[in-house]
Amino acid sequence: MSASRKQSQVSLRGASAREICRDALLEKVAHEREHRSFTRRASVAALFIQQIWRRYYEIKNVGGHLQEEWEILADGYNNHETVDWLSSNLIRPFLFFTSHSLASHRKLNAADVKCFSMCFRILLQNINITDSEKSFCSLAVGTAEERSTWFFQAKKLSLLCFSLLAKCDFTCDDGDQMIPVIVLAMRLVVSLTDLKQWKSLKLENIGEADISVKRLIYFMGRSSVMYSSIRKFLMKLKICNALEESKSITPAENIFLITASALTLALRPLQSKSEKSNGDAFDLKASFQQYSIFILTVPYLTRRLPNLLVPAVKHLSVISPCLNALLVSKDIVFDEMSKFEHSEILQFTGELVPCCGWALANIIDLVTERSSDSVDSGHFIQDLDCTLYVQVINSISENLLDCLGNVGILTGKEHGYVEMDDPSAQDNSSVKFNGRKLAYADLLSPVHQQWHLRKLLSLLEKSKLIQQKDSCVSNQGTKGIGNLRLIDIVYFYNFLLRIFSSLNPIGGSLPILNVLSFSPGLITQLWETLEDSIFHGNDCTLLEDPLNDANFGGCNSTGGDKKQKLGVKDTGSKLLTIFQKIAGKSTDLNINLVDDTSQTSQVSQDAPNSWDIEGVKRGSHGISNDVSCILHLFCAIYAHLLLILDDIEFYEKQVPFTLQQQQKIASVLNTFVHKFCPSSLWVAPTGRGRIPIAAAARAHEAARSNLQLGDASTIPSMSSVLTTVPHVFPFEERVQMFRELVKMDKVVRRAAGEVSASGLSSVEIVVRRDHIVEDGFRQLNSLGPRLKSGISVSFISECGLPEAGLDYGGLSKEFLTDLSKAAFDPQFGLFSQTSTADGNLVPNISSKLLDNGMEMIEFLGRVVGKALYEGILLDYSFSLVFVQKLLGQYSFLDELSTLDSELYRNLMYLKHYDGDVEDLSLDFTVTEEVCGKRTVRELRPGGRNVAVTNENKLQYIHAIADYKLNWQMLPPANAFYSGLTDLIAPLWLRLFSANEFNQLLSGGKHDFDVDDLRSNTRYTGGYSEGSRTVKIFWEVVRGFMPSERCLLLKFVTSCSRSPLLGFQHLQPSFTIHKVAGDVPIWATIGGHDVDRLPSASTCYNTLKLPAYKRHSTLRSKLLYAITSNTGFELS
Repeated sequence: MSASRKQSQVSLRGASAREICRDALLEKVAHEREHRSFTRRASVAALFIQQIWRRYYEIKNVGGHLQEEWEILADGYNNHETVDWLSSNLIRPFLFFTSHSLASHRKLNAADVKCFSMCFRILLQNINITDSEKSFCSLAVGTAEERSTWFFQAKKLSLLCFSLLAKCDFTCDDGDQMIPVIVLAMRLVVSLTDLKQWKSLKLENIGEADISVKRLIYFMGRSSVMYSSIRKFLMKLKICNALEESKSITPAENIFLITASALTLALRPLQSKSEKSNGDAFDLKASFQQYSIFILTVPYLTRRLPNLLVPAVKHLSVISPCLNALLVSKDIVFDEMSKFEHSEILQFTGELVPCCGWALANIIDLVTERSSDSVDSGHFIQDLDCTLYVQVINSISENLLDCLGNVGILTGKEHGYVEMDDPSAQDNSSVKFNGRKLAYADLLSPVHQQWHLRKLLSLLEKSKLIQQKDSCVSNQGTKGIGNLRLIDIVYFYNFLLRIFSSLNPIGGSLPILNVLSFSPGLITQLWETLEDSIFHGNDCTLLEDPLNDANFGGCNSTGGDKKQKLGVKDTGSKLLTIFQKIAGKSTDLNINLVDDTSQTSQVSQDAPNSWDIEGVKRGSHGISNDVSCILHLFCAIYAHLLLILDDIEFYEKQVPFTLQQQQKIASVLNTFVHKFCPSSLWVAPTGRGRIPIAAAARAHEAARSNLQLGDASTIPSMSSVLTTVPHVFPFEERVQMFRELVKMDKVVRRAAGEVSASGLSSVEIVVRRDHIVEDGFRQLNSLGPRLKSGISVSFISECGLPEAGLDYGGLSKEFLTDLSKAAFDPQFGLFSQTSTADGNLVPNISSKLLDNGMEMIEFLGRVVGKALYEGILLDYSFSLVFVQKLLGQYSFLDELSTLDSELYRNLMYLKHYDGDVEDLSLDFTVTEEVCGKRTVRELRPGGRNVAVTNENKLQYIHAIADYKLNWQMLPPANAFYSGLTDLIAPLWLRLFSANEFNQLLSGGKHDFDVDDLRSNTRYTGGYSEGSRTVKIFWEVVRGFMPSERCLLLKFVTSCSRSPLLGFQHLQPSFTIHKVAGDVPIWATIGGHDVDRLPSASTCYNTLKLPAYKRHSTLRSKLLYAITSNTGFELS
């Protein structure tokens, strides 16, 4: 053993195994080398830190000593010292120790504030001295060295004053101490840059002094310190309404002085002229860029400034150069603006509005003036270049839309009116957020006022006249300046439509659509341009500009791909939405279009060529970006206008287009949309290889899951058809899909353990029959989505005794039907009936005043959802307007006739009124009465002061209809929707229109197929299909009138309508049960029959039918029973 151990220690290399190997030795050496390197670097770092600290410590000590000596020196200053003494002994040490105080980022103490105040006072007094030997300003006109000294010290003093301005916070406790110092600081900088305040300046030195001052102003304009400091100060000012005075805990006079001085300094570089002196070029382009970046992006700029100062920032000498700078240097400006988007803007406002969005709102606010006597009147500032203004707005809008797209605001799902997927968005918690957005949209209000559009259109007409008179004259000057073109206006409003859709939480793009649709002339001008381009092959010849051929609308030529993307994706989806709104109002129309698809292909082959427009066969790819933009705006405007046109205007008066023009428009749009959409979208419902209903339902459910996860790229093609245009499938097939989706959901819940395999995991409740709504609300409202589970109901009679019986599904059905019958009764107060003949249900506007009113409506939404989930029919229908809110759809003027026919007739009378509408003394308000109390609501801001005239009566009609149809019932609709979607997924609901939703809830037509009912009927108690009484029963039923058959169905099942897919889907099945009631033979021979009446058990859909012998007896007894409004009691 020892020999082997010794042998193992011998190395073939002649060294012991205990010696370190080569790799380990190299690793050890490398580690030691790294350690030595780290030690050296640590020593160097330690020395550097010590140097920094010693330097800071020494400067602090020296500064402290200098400050003490300076205070003594400043106390003895009496304006008799020379300017050299002032510069060397007073200003120079002051700049040294104050710069150290500000650079240390520590809070200024009382001694520092005292020094600042003393120095600023001394300098302000010195500037007012007339003796040039003692005035500091005399250095600006002295020797080259003196001028250099003055510029350096004046520059340092200015930066020091702006640093104090940035630190200004008048909301803190020490604000009273700092405000007077900042007032002095701003006065000092203003005095240094204003020759009129230099008392010692002689006439022969004005030229040199002017150059020195402009050099200082030029430095301030180029440096971002001044504008960033002014921005920080403005951001701390309170946002006030136009009529609200600024309030602060500090004296308003000092705040006004600081604001006025800061604004004066911000405008100083903009009001200077570009000059050259001693080789230095005073190019003020950088100043305009800095002003645009830091000042024009201040949220609610004019709302922060005192009213006396607003005209200064609205002056043309300020606005016009800024617009030029924004247009010429937009890439640089937008890049700098983007640096604020994740810092102070979002932290201050809590909004997702990028800096370019605030620049857009502020520019629109600055270039417009609003008249105080009318909300819808105003004008541009005098001598404004509107062409430049429009092109700048287009450029900023394009950048804003890119920013909004990057943060995901523009990628949300399309919806018709209000996004109903998240009802919590309407809660009180979002009022502050929405309030901010409303204020932002208010800054953009001039663009959706009539005067604004009229001014642009009048300038367009002038531009056309100028071009016709002298077509050979080319525009000269700054890029973007020239005659206004139609394409500029098109891009202007097209961009604003999308911006309002994203950033206006109430109404979306409706304000823009209102002004465009109800302004005569614009839509016809758009169609004439489209017609000339599409039919005559002239690609917008009226729009071409030889100087800016690749930059239509003031947009960057590099954005062509983005515009192409708009034409392909955004335009197509909006066009589809428009056609769904126009053609999707009638369910019968949708069904006929689907049912006749097989004939459509044959008809289209024989159709004239005029219905197939060659110019738009390739969709968006076959037309230019500009034509695509015009087409998009035209469709948006015309779709909105069609909602208020009636048959008289459309067919008889033929406004705004003749019927021949309407045919051309239909041809273009049909060709464009059909060629734009994939062929599978149109042929899928009728193709031979179409997938089964169950597979389509599974694809639809997969789409819902992918949308919830935010992954829309994996949505199956068949499901994309269902989610985009579900009505291309027949209604019956969509009902089958809905039932399949419910079935799949139950399977998933069972797999997740929410429901046992036997289905017995139900919720047990005890309900008093005379308090069925209150007991149901108390025991079931808190369940939420768990209401999908079964309900086991035990009833307590009106006498207070428990009712016998076990719930195997029948009692829960009876509970749901009785509860809904009681809760939806207008006398209960939550719902009322419309004044139309249909008498459909609509939420009562006074329900919000009831105890737990909104919670009760939310609970009823869950009850309806439970009925839909279980396939239980309820014998009532909702107003189509209310259902449209549940489906996330906007309701228009036509639907008002289904809600309030009298109001609809009055509005139509007003629309066709030939006299002066002002004689009717109407304004933009609506009066509503709730519980005997009348409340006047404005239909628009300042609506009390806006009279209804012949010019704006269409807007008034639309506003009245919009309020009645959409806003008045929105709170209860949101509450109902919240409860409904606890059980029914929103994507399931969107398979149906409003009419179809009512059919899904309450069944089919007001009659049923007797043979279908007979083939799906069960017989118990001794009856069979061949029983004599059963045969007589079916003969009697077949002889009933449709209304009597509906009464029979309601008598047995509690619903007068049959299931949509036939009686095979009625749960439980329709049952005829034999009951005792035989009579003796001698009584039958004597002509007697059974005296007992038929009865019913609606919870089990069972008709308890005695064994009648005669046809007449069964008919009379059955009619008496079904018309007596009782059922179970007859037994």
